[in-house]
Amino acid sequence: MARNEQLIRQHKVLQILERVRFGRTLDELKDDLIEDLGLTTLNQRTVRRDVEALQAAGFHIISEDTQRGRVWKLGPQAKTAHKITASATELIALSLGRDLLYPLAGTPFWIGIETFWNKMQEELPEAVVSHFQKYRQVLHVMGTPAKSYQEKEGILRTINRSILEHRVVEIQYNPVGKPISVRKIEPYGIVFYQSSLYIIAAAAEIADPQKRVRHWKLDRFTKATALDEWFKPPEDFDIQEHLGQGVGIFSGSEPKEFLIRVTAYGAPWVLEDPWHPNQQVKKLEDGSIELTVQAAHDLEIIPRVLALGGEAEVLSPESCRAAIADTIQKMAGYYATKKKKKKQ
Repeated sequence: MARNEQLIRQHKVLQILERVRFGRTLDELKDDLIEDLGLTTLNQRTVRRDVEALQAAGFHIISEDTQRGRVWKLGPQAKTAHKITASATELIALSLGRDLLYPLAGTPFWIGIETFWNKMQEELPEAVVSHFQKYRQVLHVMGTPAKSYQEKEGILRTINRSILEHRVVEIQYNPVGKPISVRKIEPYGIVFYQSSLYIIAAAAEIADPQKRVRHWKLDRFTKATALDEWFKPPEDFDIQEHLGQGVGIFSGSEPKEFLIRVTAYGAPWVLEDPWHPNQQVKKLEDGSIELTVQAAHDLEIIPRVLALGGEAEVLSPESCRAAIADTIQKMAGYYATKKKKKKQ
């Protein structure tokens, strides 16, 4: 049984009561909880205890007798409006964050952002909104792709709920260039990285704790079903620490150390936009630098090196040097072929 199950149920009870005007009987609440949370069974006594716990916590939930029986609903005090205040600077900061999170459109996370944004605009004085609108004419956000996870909303809800409940999920996963496979995962968290969502989860069939945690891209999920199986997350696993081991989103058992030499011409770009907070930079007499950084996979480093063209060279490990050499050789072949055809 998940440790957070009671908290999740109580939060869902509040959401249900917020959306109904005439309240719910305990049986109706029970049915709503089973449907919304994907449960198999639920005892009415459990629902009553949840309602009583919310009342004891200070939520204004009242009961009254009706033709349907005794119903519970939010009282007047629970529906009292709270005025939202913000300065123009705070509104600008919020709008920038909203623009950066456009790829989350269609997800429960975006719904929360959008409803709060609408509340802010309705509550603020016209002078504040006017100042904000003028300022945003000279401040723009670029680089967020036209991407939406609306088609994955149901899958994301299942994953999110399973993370909170520590519930095993059966997924259909379609990696690029490979057939769809059915897997069981133990989801730990969700990561928003470069406009894409990734699920940090352990592969249930792998026993080795050093190899079982993988990063699954949500775009490649075709189905997700929460099972009546539960798991216990490892007590020593920390997502922030786990993600901080590399410069990208690739997963690996142990991060590797990469040494890259960057010319004096290319060095300012690397120093201006660091690859990793814990990178080490050694400045050489000719103005060039030697960059030491950790990554879980060669493909986290190769695109960054190739982006610098002839201004960067991987010194180690040898596997990364060989991969880059092979890529350059293929590229040279493509362009040499085009040049030859042009002469003919």
